[in-house]
Amino acid sequence: MTNFINIFPLAIVVYPGEELNLHIFEPRYKQLINDCKENQKPFGIPAVIDDKIGELGTLVELVEITEVYDNGEMDIKTKGLEVFRILEIVKDVPGKLYNGAIVNYPENSEKSNQLLMQKVVEIIGQLHTILKVKKTFSKTEALLRSYDVAHHAGLSLKEEYELLGLFHEMQRQEYLKQHLLKVLPIVAEMETLKKRIKLNGHFKNLEGFNL
Repeated sequence: MTNFINIFPLAIVVYPGEELNLHIFEPRYKQLINDCKENQKPFGIPAVIDDKIGELGTLVELVEITEVYDNGEMDIKTKGLEVFRILEIVKDVPGKLYNGAIVNYPENSEKSNQLLMQKVVEIIGQLHTILKVKKTFSKTEALLRSYDVAHHAGLSLKEEYELLGLFHEMQRQEYLKQHLLKVLPIVAEMETLKKRIKLNGHFKNLEGFNL
């Protein structure tokens, strides 16, 4: 399917199913949100990478406008729906301050490998333990998918975007596993190094070595 959507480019990656809260302050995006509310239509958030709009983004629905301020700024809640690919950016939308895009929606397989996903969640737990981060997911482990945990795996913005471009759940799970297996030893070594640095200058209680 190909259609026209209003777009709100941001230097973030949004995933399907993700709940995203935004503060809207630019006039063009205040207009966009008001139009989406009036017409009950979703809008697109294409990812901005290195100051360039990527071809991929996520369609989001406006869940709620939680607060409107005296100057027209607003706080909103949104939820990711599906990944889109930009075919053409429309810079001049008649009568509008914001831009739009002609997009299509790549087929996205949700078939999961449960054992692989369990491994991903396990390594994320190890990573969070090392970093002393406490994170609970809104879903039970059996229902978790790659999109649910991607933001908590220590990916860079570019890596999050690469994940967005994978359209098979098992590919995404494998991508996360390989990333975590690469990052975990580095983080563990950094924590060990921090402990060594903290010990420097302190009295050390060490046993002597017997010759």
